[in-house]
Amino acid sequence: MIGRRWSGAAVAGVALLALSFAWRADAEPAATPGVTATEIKIGNIAAYSGPASAYGIIARTEGAFMKMVNDNGGVGGRKLIYDSVDDGYSPPKAVEQVRRLIEQDKVAFLFATIGTPSNTAISKYVNEKGVPLLFLGSGADKWGNYKQFPWLIGWQPSYRTEAQIYTQYALKNKPNAKIAVLYQNDDFGKDYPMGVKDVLGDRYDKIVTAASYEVTDATIDSQALALKESGADVLITAATPKFAAQMIRKISELGWHPLHFMTNVSISVGSVLTPAGPERAVGMISAAYLKDPTDPTWKDDPGMNGWRAFMKKYMPDADLTDGGPVFAYGVTSTLLQVLKQCEGDFSRANIMKQAANLKDLEIPVLLPGIKVNTSPTNFHPIRQMQLEKWNGKSWELFGPVIQGKGS
Repeated sequence: MIGRRWSGAAVAGVALLALSFAWRADAEPAATPGVTATEIKIGNIAAYSGPASAYGIIARTEGAFMKMVNDNGGVGGRKLIYDSVDDGYSPPKAVEQVRRLIEQDKVAFLFATIGTPSNTAISKYVNEKGVPLLFLGSGADKWGNYKQFPWLIGWQPSYRTEAQIYTQYALKNKPNAKIAVLYQNDDFGKDYPMGVKDVLGDRYDKIVTAASYEVTDATIDSQALALKESGADVLITAATPKFAAQMIRKISELGWHPLHFMTNVSISVGSVLTPAGPERAVGMISAAYLKDPTDPTWKDDPGMNGWRAFMKKYMPDADLTDGGPVFAYGVTSTLLQVLKQCEGDFSRANIMKQAANLKDLEIPVLLPGIKVNTSPTNFHPIRQMQLEKWNGKSWELFGPVIQGKGS
């Protein structure tokens, strides 16, 4: 969602070498930086500051989850040490911080690094070093490319698949729809118009008007006005929380009432809808894979009760209407399963092997029917979503669980 350029041949060679080593069944457990008899050091970069600082709560919650694991004896007799640093949602800063984590802090692997721009910036370096980057915090479709990125694996559903779902629903309900797309001008945002085009094909240029914004922009007011004036009656917003809230407010001020789809990464009540004005977003649609902490459906749900008990003990001051901590709880639960499957062999090769060997894993905060599955040729762990609509107070799920294209 910017990094050094490498020759295609060099990247391919590194990827093939890493892949062949990673899946060797007879590989001997090796001494791994960051792994001792008592500790496993895990590296992370997150946007604690900058334009996407709303995501900082995710990394903080992941750290709290690891404290809970340590309080219960750790994994394989080892405590988890979470070395999480701020990259300000800045790709150059991300590269600097990841180099420090790997070369100086000697982390065993990286986990849940936030943001498509930052992950794009570090991806080639991480692959070259043969350091696992598990369940990175981005739904860019490219993270499923196990041949190009054998040491990186995502977690959440692909943004491109999400856009396909929205487009299909829009056409079913508005066969003559004119579609507007607001997207962040990076690999995160660009997956959305690509997903729309997957569905529309040759019709894309005739019925779609797209406008981009830069993460450094102050507002998206001019883009909102231009999209309204296009005559579109469907809007897909692919924006991080700050700009998502701005878009909800602005189209309300303009008196524009399209069928509005909002990217899943910006549907938090606490960080998006409350700042925007919940009443302004009534009828807005998104696609979910996690349980919404504001949805009364999950009031007595065992999985969400476990999450609430964890939050009360380890994150007592956090906003329980924010979806970020739910994401963090889910992704760190997945990591915990990987580490358990390692059975004491915490070599980088085995850590990566186990991350690509998850079978129908049920995570307590995922929606019913949605499971985590990976394999050496499937680096898209979650491929299912369910549509939901904002009613002014909470998100209401509707329709069936939808399997992503190509699953």
